Amino acid sequence: MKARLILSLISISFFLGVFSLPTYAQNQTAQDTTQTPQDSADVEQVVIYWSEKNAVGVNLNEVAFVNWNAGGNNSIAALFHGEFERNFKKKFTNWKNYLSFRYGLNSQQGQELRKTDDQLHFKTTFGYRADSVSNWYYSGNIDFRTQFSNGYKYPNKDAAISRFMAPGYLLIGVGTQFSHPDENFNAYISPVTEKSTFVLDQRLANEGAYGVEGAEYDDDGNLIKEGNKVRTEFGFLVTSDYKTQVFPNVNMNTQISLYSDYLNKFGNIDIDWQLNFDMKVNDFIKANIGSHILYDDDVKYKEDTNDDGELETLGPRVQWKQLLGIGFTYVF
Repeated sequence: MKARLILSLISISFFLGVFSLPTYAQNQTAQDTTQTPQDSADVEQVVIYWSEKNAVGVNLNEVAFVNWNAGGNNSIAALFHGEFERNFKKKFTNWKNYLSFRYGLNSQQGQELRKTDDQLHFKTTFGYRADSVSNWYYSGNIDFRTQFSNGYKYPNKDAAISRFMAPGYLLIGVGTQFSHPDENFNAYISPVTEKSTFVLDQRLANEGAYGVEGAEYDDDGNLIKEGNKVRTEFGFLVTSDYKTQVFPNVNMNTQISLYSDYLNKFGNIDIDWQLNFDMKVNDFIKANIGSHILYDDDVKYKEDTNDDGELETLGPRVQWKQLLGIGFTYVF
């Protein structure tokens, strides 16, 4: 059994490791069927250290018009989403694994299919505490984010402004974690965190997108040096996660991440804040209201200021995304 646990820990290097955990959890519950009824009273209760959560769903929005005098365009939108958790807790050890995805599409009469949401997020946090009563853990954290497909500044589809791993973000650090006994609040503080920003599309890297060092050109516009595809920072990270029930069948979840680079404008904070309200209609139909705010001083806003199709690079801006959806969610 110990060998299985070691193999599960090693598998965290890849996403497949997350999905190997349920098998181990089931094996933990197996009992010796060879024991006699007389011995059954002496058998200790089996403790399950693994817990899991799986949720997949789709939110739909559709509008259709037939002879509608006020006018309007037929449209249909779908947002596919999923969340998976594999958590291990035993006396001194606390290991949490989280994988989520979101992908949204919109089809409207008179225009091509467009992407509305795109996110892939994986996070693992391992903690070890000195005694069984403390809520503070020595902790290590890995956080990875990217997207699935190309993103565009619609209606311009000539050149993508984002792709898979352009950008991609990887944070690796060590520090301390506070975990509430009820698992409804967690805080992680890391004074030693490396942040890597990946822009693996050379055209975007040459433009200096998402904070990487752009290409160098001579006075005639000839390329001298390609842009860097990776930007590395070293700084201070604080994250927290809080869950609570605000009303019957209404749950709130807020997550915030604050990061500042020691070597480049220390005190200038990158912000990633999500706030979501989940409203349960029944076991399958649920509604969601969400807000997502981003700010990164290295990410410059681009806008078509002259209406000529050319995007001009401006300064950093606060990014905000608001979500409202109702659909089907299956939890297993």
